[in-house]
Order: sequence, then structure tokens, then C-alpha cells
Amino acid sequence: MSHSPLKVELIRNGRVLHLTLARPKANIVDAQMLAAIKTALDGNRDNNILVAVLLDAEGPNFSFGASVEEHLPQQCAAMLRTIHGVILDMLAYPVPILVAVRGHCLGGGLEVACAGSLIFAAGDSHFGQPEIRLAVFAPAASCLLPERIGSSQAEDLLFSGRSINAEEARRIGLIHMVDVAPEQAALDYIDRYLLSLSSFALRRAVRAARADFLERMRESISRVEKLYIEDLMAGRDPSEGLQAFIEKRQPEWRHQ
Repeated sequence: MSHSPLKVELIRNGRVLHLTLARPKANIVDAQMLAAIKTALDGNRDNNILVAVLLDAEGPNFSFGASVEEHLPQQCAAMLRTIHGVILDMLAYPVPILVAVRGHCLGGGLEVACAGSLIFAAGDSHFGQPEIRLAVFAPAASCLLPERIGSSQAEDLLFSGRSINAEEARRIGLIHMVDVAPEQAALDYIDRYLLSLSSFALRRAVRAARADFLERMRESISRVEKLYIEDLMAGRDPSEGLQAFIEKRQPEWRHQ
């Protein structure tokens, strides 16, 4: 790619880090995109006047998810370590990360969004973890979604692979607000509630609110990643499901 997959700027006099996924229309969360997010977050972690990160995306969709090619058996361990590293970095980030979503927010894209604090979404947005349809599962979402929306709602999404619209996502607590202009709604929240705060105090508030959650996520994501790599990918159907997707054909399950 000739240009960076991520646009990075400091706004509001350097107090807000604005990150924009910049590979429309799919905004695939691949190794290059994840590396760019990590670099941007790391580079601004010690900015002591920062009060928030705003994560949004160019084009009609937030993200179709992770790269299916990078999920193939020979690459999946490295890919999972990368995406889980970024997700844990986001969960441990010292200031709130607000996410603005339009269109589809699926798979690894939803996992990244769920690592933020609040999600603002357009009315046309759709959220889902379709991995199970390829005979794999969503490791980070298996840990994050039960915490965010409760186990029965999470299991509905994780086991069915179905997508839900913005209104249903708001009703079950997945997203904070539905707005025709989610980026502006997130910025309005920052302007109204966060810019007037002491960033010193806010960082401690974020750490306090997330300490127990972060500890649980480190343990559970590590455990689920191991299950995915050592158990799931030893099966036959996961490789068939991924290959069928890449070849645009119906998979043939052998249930093994």
C-alpha cells in the first residue's frame, strides 16, 4: 500500500488523539492496520494533557473485520497475537477511547471497537461476529462481549453469527448512542464532558474503573487464544471454512 492505513492527528489543542481507519470501503483490520494503531497509541500514551482518543473510519463501513487470509493455519497464531496485543493496549490505555461507527462493524472490527469505552453509531450501522459461519470463533469477542452485554446476549451473537442493527445494539448496551453523525456525537461528548477535566485525575479514574476488568481480560484472552490455535485449528472444518470463503464457494462440513 502506498499510503498509511490509518490517519493520525491531534485535535482540540493536542488533547484528543483522532485515529481514522483509512482503507475504505472494507477497512480490513490486518497486520498493517494493527501495527499503525499500535504505533499511534504508543506514541501518544505519555502525552499528559490527552483526555480522549476518537477512533472512526473513512468510507461507508467501519470495518468488515480481520483479514481472512491471515486467519489461515500457518498465519493465525501471529495474527491473533497482533490483534490481541492491540486490544489489550486499548483496554489498558490511560484515557477513554470513543469509537464512531458507520455501516458494517464486523468480526475483528467489532472486537477492536469493543476494546474502546463508548461506541457511537449511525442508524444504518450493523454489528456482528460472523466467524462461526466459517467454522472458527472470535477469540477476543468471546471474552469482551459477555462483559459488555451479558452472557446470553453475547452467546446469541457468538453462536449464531448474525448481525444486529444500531437500535438493537443500543438496547442491549453494546453501543452508547445512535446518531446520524456518530463522529460529531463522540466529539460533542468529549467537548462537553472530558475537555474541562484534569487529565491527571481522569487517567486515575480510567485505571480504577478498568483494573479488575483488564486483569480478567489478560487471562481470558490468553486462554481463549490457546484454545483457538491448539484445539480449533487442529480440526478440519476451520481450514475448509476459511478456504471456502476465500474461494467464494459453499463450505462442506465434516463436523471434525
